[in-house]
Amino acid sequence: MNVLSDHFAEFREGFLGTVELTASSALLALVLGILIAGFRVSPVPALRAFGTTWVTLLRNTPLVLLFLAVTLGLPALGLKGWDSFWLAVLALGCYTSAFVCEAVRSGINTVPVGQAEAARSIGMTFTQTLGQIVLPQAARTAIPPLGSLMIALAKNTAIASGFNVAELAALQKQLNADEGYNIYVIFLWIALCYLIITFAISGIFRLLENRLEVAR
Repeated sequence: MNVLSDHFAEFREGFLGTVELTASSALLALVLGILIAGFRVSPVPALRAFGTTWVTLLRNTPLVLLFLAVTLGLPALGLKGWDSFWLAVLALGCYTSAFVCEAVRSGINTVPVGQAEAARSIGMTFTQTLGQIVLPQAARTAIPPLGSLMIALAKNTAIASGFNVAELAALQKQLNADEGYNIYVIFLWIALCYLIITFAISGIFRLLENRLEVAR
C-alpha cells in the first residue's frame, strides 16, 4: 500500500489523464468512424473509395507507427505547437475510427434494404435516410462491438506514455526510476486503475444495449 499512499496525487493525476485521453479519443473515433461508415455506403464512388482507403490503411498500420507519424510527421509539415496530449488523441482517434467504421457498417448492413428504398420513395435524400432511418436501427447491432472497441482504446492509451503524455503507464516508469519501488507492486496498482476504467466503459455500453433492447 505504500506506493499508493505515498503517491496518491500522482496516481490520481495519471488516472484522470488516462480517462481524459480515452474520452477525447473515443469522441474523435466515434465521429470519424460514423462519418467514414457513411462514406463507405455512399452512392458516390469517390466517397466510397476514400472510406475504403481510410479503413484499409489505418487497420493495417501498427498504432506505434501511427504515433510516430503524427508526432514526427506533423511538425515536419509545419504544423507545430500541438500539445503531446492532442497529438495522442489524434493518433488514437484516427486509428480507432477505422474499427468503429466497420462496426457501424456491419450494423448498417443488418437494416433491411427496403427501409432505405421506402425512405427514398418518399423523397428523402441519402443523408436524411442514413441519419433518420438507417443509423438509429444500426446502433442496436453496433453497440456491443463498439463497447469492445472502446475498452481496447482505453488500454491502447498506454502507448501514449512513450510520447510524453501524462497517464497511468507513464507513472510506472517515473516511480520505478525515481523511487525504486517494486515494479510488480506498481504494475498491480496501475492494472487495477485500468480495470476500473474498462469496467466503467463496459457498464455504460451494457446500459445502452439494454435500453436499445427495450426500445426494440
